[in-house]
Amino acid sequence: MTQPIVSVGLDDTLKVVKHIFENAKFHHLLVVEDGVLFGVLSDRDLLKALSPFIGTPRETPHDTVTLNRKVHQIMTRKPITLLPNADVHTAISIFNRYNISCIPIVNEDGKPVGIVSWRDILRSIENSYMKKQSKKPH
Repeated sequence: MTQPIVSVGLDDTLKVVKHIFENAKFHHLLVVEDGVLFGVLSDRDLLKALSPFIGTPRETPHDTVTLNRKVHQIMTRKPITLLPNADVHTAISIFNRYNISCIPIVNEDGKPVGIVSWRDILRSIENSYMKKQSKKPH
């Protein structure tokens, strides 16, 4: 799981989200209000919501208005979550069953404590494989 989480609020603008994604090396934000998880927003969600002309010579005032939209207008609501003690096989099963690219990790109170992406799963599998390889006699 990736920690710490980076989150935005329901009423943050897409301009704020765009700035975060442009300056970060991750692809998902958790949407949190008062410590409660309300949704997930991916960089792909953002790309679909913004005008493709933003930042180009063809940009118009109508294009820039898309930056004023609010997170709650485009986020994925009620995301599938896991508890911190869930195993990697459960996460893999969820990724295979649903068309999602991350799973928020929440504590018993439903407050987000981390996030798991398919890259985290691959990293975990690679680490397990490498440990097994290092234990084999040469």
